[in-house]
Amino acid sequence: MTTLSSGFARARRWLRDHPLAFDAALAFCTLVAMICSSFTGPGDGQGPPSFGARTPELFSVLLMTLTAAALVLRRRRPMQVLAVTAALSAVEYVLMEPPAPVVMSTVIALYTVASRTDRPTTWKVGLLTMGGLTAAAMVFGSTPWYSQENFGVFAWTGLASAAGDAVRSRRAFVDAIRERAERAERTREEEARRRVAEERLRIARDLHDVVAHHIALVNVQAGVAAHVMDKRPDQAKEALAHVRDASRSALNELRVTVGLLRQQGDPAAPTEPAPGLAVLDELVDTFRNAGLPVEVACAAEGIRLPAGVDLAAYRVIQEALTNVRKHAGAGARAEVSVVRVGATAEITVLDNGRGSRERTTATGDESPDSGGHGLVGMRERVTALGGALTAGPRYGGGFRVHAILPVEARAGEPELPGTAGGTGVRR
Repeated sequence: MTTLSSGFARARRWLRDHPLAFDAALAFCTLVAMICSSFTGPGDGQGPPSFGARTPELFSVLLMTLTAAALVLRRRRPMQVLAVTAALSAVEYVLMEPPAPVVMSTVIALYTVASRTDRPTTWKVGLLTMGGLTAAAMVFGSTPWYSQENFGVFAWTGLASAAGDAVRSRRAFVDAIRERAERAERTREEEARRRVAEERLRIARDLHDVVAHHIALVNVQAGVAAHVMDKRPDQAKEALAHVRDASRSALNELRVTVGLLRQQGDPAAPTEPAPGLAVLDELVDTFRNAGLPVEVACAAEGIRLPAGVDLAAYRVIQEALTNVRKHAGAGARAEVSVVRVGATAEITVLDNGRGSRERTTATGDESPDSGGHGLVGMRERVTALGGALTAGPRYGGGFRVHAILPVEARAGEPELPGTAGGTGVRR
C-alpha cells in the first residue's frame, strides 16, 4: 500500500510539472469516451441503452477528433479552445442525426475557462454556452425539445461552470492563506532583526557608559598616585587600590554585558542585578574617592521604576558625573537630584565647573546642547524609553543635565521592586 501511494504521489508530481502532457492524456481519454458513447443508442422500448446500437458517421468522428485535439491547448488558450469546441458541437447538432457527444469537449473547455477567469466572466460565458448549445439541440435535434438529452446538455454545461468557479474560489482562498502566512513569516523575521538591532544598540550604550566611567576614574587615580608616590606613599597606595577596584568593576561589568552576545538562544539570567538607583551611593562614592565632591538629594519615596527606566537613570547619572570629572576642571562640585513629578521621575546633575565655551570645546561639539558622544548616548537612551533629556551650560558657569523618565512601565517592560531608594534626605 505504501509503495502504491508513493507511486501515485510521484506520478502526480510529474504531471503537475508537465501540464502539457496531462492535457494531452486528458484529450485522448475524452476522445475515447466520445467515440465509445457514439456507439451507444437507446434500447428497445423502455430498456436501458445498448452498446453497438448505432455507428458514428465519419464526419462526427472528425469533429470529435478536432475538439479533443483542441483540449491540448486548454490552459494556454482557454477562451479560444472553448469557442472552437462550442462551435464544432453546434455544427454536430445542426448537421448530424443522431448527433455524436462532441459536447463533452465543450464541457471540459468551459470548466477550464471558469477555473481560470473571474466570476463575472464565468457567468457571461457560461450562460452564453449553455443557452447556445441547448437551443441548438432543441431546435435542430430529431427528438422533442423537452427530451432528457437536450436538458442533459444544459445540466452538464451548467455543472462545468459551477465546478470551475468553485475550484477557482478554492485556489484563491488557498493562495490568500499562503500569502498571509508568508507575510507573517516576513514580519516575524523583520521584527527579529529589529529587536537584534535594538539589543545591539543597548549593549553598545552600556559598553560606552561602563568604559568611559571606569577609565576616567582609573586615569584620575593613576595621576594622583604618580603625583604623591615619592612624598606620600600611603596616599599613593590608596589611589592605586582605587585603580584596582575600578578596573575590576569595569572588567566585571564588561564580562556581564559582552557575555550576552555569547549566549546560544535566549540569554540566561545574570547572576547579579542590573545597576540602578538602589546602588547610587556606591556610584557616588567612586567619584568622591576620585576627588569630585558630590551631593545627592533623592526625593523618590514609593517610586517603583521599571527595569529599563531604572538602568537608564543610573547610566544618565554615571555619564553626567563622568563628564563633570573629565571636563569641569579643578575645584568643581556636582549635585545629583532624583525627584518624582507626577507620572515621571526627573534626574538632574549640576556642576559649577568651567563655562560653556570650555565645556563644549572639551566635548568636541560646537553646540552646547548636543554635546559629545556621551550626551548623544544619554539622549538616545532616554528617548528610547519615551522620556526627554536636555543638557547645556548654566548661567554663571557650570553645566546642567536634566532627564525626564516615565515611571509607568511600557507594554512588555518588566518591573523591579524597590529600585529607587531614598526619602528626601541629602547624602
